[in-house]
Amino acid sequence: MHDQTLTGLAAALAAGEFSSRELTEHLLARIERHDGALNSFITVTGEQALAAADAADAARARGEAGPLTGLPLALKDIFCTQGVKTSCGSKMLDNFTAPYDATVVEKLAAAGTVSLGKTNMDEFAMGSSNENSHYGPVKNPWDLAAVPGGSSGGSAAAVAAGLVPAALGTDTGGSIRQPASFCGITGLKPTYGRVSRYGMVAYASSLDQAGPMARSASDCAHLLSAIAGHDLRDSTSVARGVPDYVEGLDAPLSGLKIGLPKEYFGDGLSAEVESAVREAIKVYESLGATVREVSLPHTHYAIPAYYVIAPAEASSNLSRYDGVRFGHRCENPSDLIDLYKRSRAEGFGEEVKRRILIGTHTLSEGFFDAYYKQAQKVRRLIRQDFLDAFEEVDVLMGPASPTPAFDLGANKDPVSMYLQDIYTIAVNLAGIPGISVPAGFAGRRPVGLQILGTHFAEAQLLNVAHQFQQATDWHLRRPDLAEETA
Repeated sequence: MHDQTLTGLAAALAAGEFSSRELTEHLLARIERHDGALNSFITVTGEQALAAADAADAARARGEAGPLTGLPLALKDIFCTQGVKTSCGSKMLDNFTAPYDATVVEKLAAAGTVSLGKTNMDEFAMGSSNENSHYGPVKNPWDLAAVPGGSSGGSAAAVAAGLVPAALGTDTGGSIRQPASFCGITGLKPTYGRVSRYGMVAYASSLDQAGPMARSASDCAHLLSAIAGHDLRDSTSVARGVPDYVEGLDAPLSGLKIGLPKEYFGDGLSAEVESAVREAIKVYESLGATVREVSLPHTHYAIPAYYVIAPAEASSNLSRYDGVRFGHRCENPSDLIDLYKRSRAEGFGEEVKRRILIGTHTLSEGFFDAYYKQAQKVRRLIRQDFLDAFEEVDVLMGPASPTPAFDLGANKDPVSMYLQDIYTIAVNLAGIPGISVPAGFAGRRPVGLQILGTHFAEAQLLNVAHQFQQATDWHLRRPDLAEETA
């Protein structure tokens, strides 16, 4: 059961090959057996999962099952889940139990899905390797010596290892697409505002976006259909109708115009990654697409602009963690200032502290105009680059990351870690959608192809990704751990 896609499991449940409870029990047993090596989960909610599975089976027996009824999944531990610890991978929230559900959690529950638990992540979504978690690093199931990517590394590793068929992640600068690439799964970052952020703990509010991580584009289409849509509780949610993302998956690609940004194929790109990406593009040409080179001239400004804007927003968002209302509180503070200082010093990890300090400096008097305002101007130029490119082509393609998954501990220098997101960060600054699909290997480590579209073009991206997966089998490859029968 664990080697099937979400779409395949839905068909099997509908055919009565097994029940949701049987499927849930099987996956919970796999988590218990294998996750000790991976560390992909922070919290496993076995009792709640079995109760939800029984409810799904009862709904199916009454003839009330929907497309996702009874299907297990996992949630990145950044989504508030009522009655369940929501830690954001941080000591600061290690004792926090959410009193309500995030909108996406509500929607998935209403669709009849079964949550198996909360997955590990870089603390407050700050990282590209999942080594910044208070609960320890996550391991890549393809190679336990490698990182799974971040910050949604726990979700990516759990899906790749066959512990769960799908999971939710969040993407602030590539945190769905990069771990999807590293772990050989499919990960979609929707247009900013397409999916509600209500109940999703904020890192950088103008960049954060939730999205699905699964084995195939078809799986992601089903999940996006369930979680997308306007939410009055989120002021950044866009009041726009939700199309049927599944309906258009099989549309042919004849006439599709693909742009290859020349800035994505220059210095710093691994030869093995470039080879895999270019072979994938040849598949698209065989399917009737045409390819041309385009330019995104402000790409090299994306990382400096992002690391001004994101830490500034993080500094503001994380100011609420002061030891007073919720979260970690130091012992025996001498006064209120001591409470603030020691609670924050003890509760936050090194990377989070680094970004808070950067952001606070950026927003301080005398530096706001010089840094933050200038970064926002650069952001507008980056957005315009994409809009200009989409006047000429339908989609853009390139690598999701300049390298395959790197070894645990290999990038100790923060700047070298930040450079891992060179091909993903601009997408968040522009607010456009992007998807990473498995497209080959560099040795034993997967390589992802990134496909980008204009605002609200998720249906087209899913169609383009699905057609590639119909013509290739990269998304069907499994690490040895996922091939085990139990």
